[in-house]
Amino acid sequence: MRPWSASSSSRTVGDSVDKLGVAVIGSGYWGTNLVRNFRNHPDWDLVAVCDLDPARAARVVGQRSTIDLLSDVDELLARSDVTAVAIATPASTHHALTLRALAAGKHVLVEKPIAESLDQAAEMITAAQAAGRVLMVDHTFCYTPAVRYIRDALAAGDLGDLLYVDSVRINLGLVQPDVNVFWDLAPHDLSILDFVLPGGLAPQTLSAVGTDPLGAGTECVGHLSMPVAPEVLAHVHVNWLSPVKVRQMIFGGSRRTLVWDDVNPAQRISIYDRGVDLPTQRENASDRRASTISYRLGDVVVPALPEREALSSMVGELAAAIREERAPLTDGHAAMRVLRLLSASDSSLATGAPVRLDDSRSAA
Repeated sequence: MRPWSASSSSRTVGDSVDKLGVAVIGSGYWGTNLVRNFRNHPDWDLVAVCDLDPARAARVVGQRSTIDLLSDVDELLARSDVTAVAIATPASTHHALTLRALAAGKHVLVEKPIAESLDQAAEMITAAQAAGRVLMVDHTFCYTPAVRYIRDALAAGDLGDLLYVDSVRINLGLVQPDVNVFWDLAPHDLSILDFVLPGGLAPQTLSAVGTDPLGAGTECVGHLSMPVAPEVLAHVHVNWLSPVKVRQMIFGGSRRTLVWDDVNPAQRISIYDRGVDLPTQRENASDRRASTISYRLGDVVVPALPEREALSSMVGELAAAIREERAPLTDGHAAMRVLRLLSASDSSLATGAPVRLDDSRSAA
């Protein structure tokens, strides 16, 4: 990555770098959250917000603000006090805006999904590499204390051998006019799996089943299944029509099982010393099946986790990646792996059959 100039894009105190200048493009729901976190983070100086609706941007930044309000992206990208831009606009605009920002020498944080197609995502990654700039995608859940804990537990082998993953993300949600429930909700689960599984998420096949019981013109309820390792199946259930909100992932291991319940702040992570033990003294499979199965019922441990806003950690990671001239934890390649699985889900829905990931690129 090519070094960047601190003198032209950050505020300094003496000889040390103080704050990096950042601008947010888009002041809708997610842009509002980004504005708040960049504004409050010690690594960042939020210098501008750009939106086609200046009145909306003004409401986001509030009165008596020193943050500039712009409606012209080119004017924003020409500013020397902007080190990075955060793009919080519709997915259809991500590709063009990111390429323009990289061409202007800016580091880029872009909202998920990274782009509408694999070809667009690949072009964005190549452009960032050529420009020597950071390209980061806001897979926000990867910056929560709970997901960091899960990643460390799996890496340390605390659960034993991984046996399965079950994920449920359901709620009475807004039916989106431009994407199905997989593209709306499953990116969270897929990005989490890619982040926590040793070696990342790279299944060879994927199967998707979805229904549209409302006649909304797009799938409102869906299930994804994929092998993430030999004999290890991951299953993702997404649903816009549930009267209750469930955000739960279960990682079943040969020694322990970890349950993450994101809607229970008092007990987000639970580790169960419970499971099934199969006899191992028999030599062949038929003898083992004939043996008595034993069930292990042990303790439940609830680790203490800090309560910290994930977006704050994410914008801190962006600053660290820029200063250390390295890839961020959720870089363009991670985003492309998630996008490849979403594209494969479309292929599987269209054919009604499992899709080999090598063949899913044509669906992008």
